[in-house]
Amino acid sequence: MPTDTALASPPPDTTFRTDIPGRLDRLPWSRWHWRVAIALGVAWVLDGLEVTLVGSVGAVLERPDTLGLSATEVGWSGSLYIAGAVLGALVFGRMADRLGRKRLFLATLAVYMVATLATAFAPDFAVFAACRFCTGLGIGGEYAAINSAIDELIPARVRGRVNLAINGSFWLGAALGAGLSLVLLDARVFGPVWGWRACFALGAVLAIAIVLVRRHVPESPRWLATHGRLDEAERIIAAIEAEIRATHGPLPPVSPDCAAVAMRRRAAPGVGEVMRLLLRRFRQRSVITLALMVAQAFFYNAIFFTYALVLSRFYGVPEARVALYIFPFALGNALGPLLLGPLFDHVGRRRMIAATYVLSGIGLALTGWAFVQGWLDARTQALCWSAVFFLASAAASSAYLTASEVFPLEMRALAISVFYAVGTGTGGFVAPLLLGALIESGSREAVAAGYGFGAALVIIAGLLALRFGIDAERRPLEHIAPPLGSDE
Repeated sequence: MPTDTALASPPPDTTFRTDIPGRLDRLPWSRWHWRVAIALGVAWVLDGLEVTLVGSVGAVLERPDTLGLSATEVGWSGSLYIAGAVLGALVFGRMADRLGRKRLFLATLAVYMVATLATAFAPDFAVFAACRFCTGLGIGGEYAAINSAIDELIPARVRGRVNLAINGSFWLGAALGAGLSLVLLDARVFGPVWGWRACFALGAVLAIAIVLVRRHVPESPRWLATHGRLDEAERIIAAIEAEIRATHGPLPPVSPDCAAVAMRRRAAPGVGEVMRLLLRRFRQRSVITLALMVAQAFFYNAIFFTYALVLSRFYGVPEARVALYIFPFALGNALGPLLLGPLFDHVGRRRMIAATYVLSGIGLALTGWAFVQGWLDARTQALCWSAVFFLASAAASSAYLTASEVFPLEMRALAISVFYAVGTGTGGFVAPLLLGALIESGSREAVAAGYGFGAALVIIAGLLALRFGIDAERRPLEHIAPPLGSDE
């Protein structure tokens, strides 16, 4: 039977009741929430920066007066970054459930900072590749720790729009990476020989600034509660309430259905237990999440990692000008989650996930048809992709939102990691290889067929979400997925 527990730490394997989730969800949006969203959400800016930098400076790294890499070695550096991200997500995701969100979102940022700074000083391919792998480790770990912390700290009524906007900020990093490469590689600034090193060094400088901000983001009170650290959780949430009360006045009451949420003090489940839960107890949720993650990963990587190849091979765009075409693409991607995000909280998760997935698939299929017919030039091709990915960016962000809110708190970070790893591992490796081979053939019909396959994947995933998805909008996390053992 559940037992009421105030501030004393309950014994292990004891079920208790707490109002901590309800107190977090009732808070009005404030400067405190802005600080948390910016400090944590910048992880996606860094990822976008890193991915775009490698694409933008790839040709420069092939020059004999830089690292003298081959095209294959440039490709391997991208693959190693993805491999590092997959491994980092799995390793750090498990640690985030065991050790806490804050320790990990500081540790993963430190790994990224050191690795990307070391990249700037790489003397040869071996060191460069190792640094890219380690950079991926840090970024992959960020996804698990940050998505968990954001969902646990942001009020339920705005969780959808905030999560989507933060995930969509990847494209601010992409635009920043494209801009940095254009400026720093210019012969009037640093030039190619030193400019590529300056690009990576500035990424490390940005990370240092973020560390200083993140130090003030607290541990998740929800995580502390499930680990029996109720005194610490109470101090943190009382400080948050006091800060917000000082600017917003009296706080609204806690919702009656969140005034006594059942939790159980227990250790984080092991990998084996989490996999059993995903495959048995949460099988339907796992299938939906997996479908969403794999489909969006293939869709995105198929286009983004072959973006420059299509522009140069079929439209004759010089390599030096490819970065200019990233800006409209990044703009559409950044605006989609920002403008469509509120609808995920009001219209609902299932409907909006289905709509964005299906419509982006239809959009890509139509763009592929126009590509085959020769109706597009480089500019209109970029604009079509921008329109398609206005929808697709919101769709992809909703996949991460789904993974972070439909599984219990005790296994949330590892669950995010598993689906991120599988989605990124399949889409990140298969899509660029497949589309790259199709582009190499020189056949527009073959490339359009690849686009059609990606479109079919997201349409199927969207229809599955409409039929079997979870209506999670405006609901407390503990109602969507009760803590493990709380019903015992």
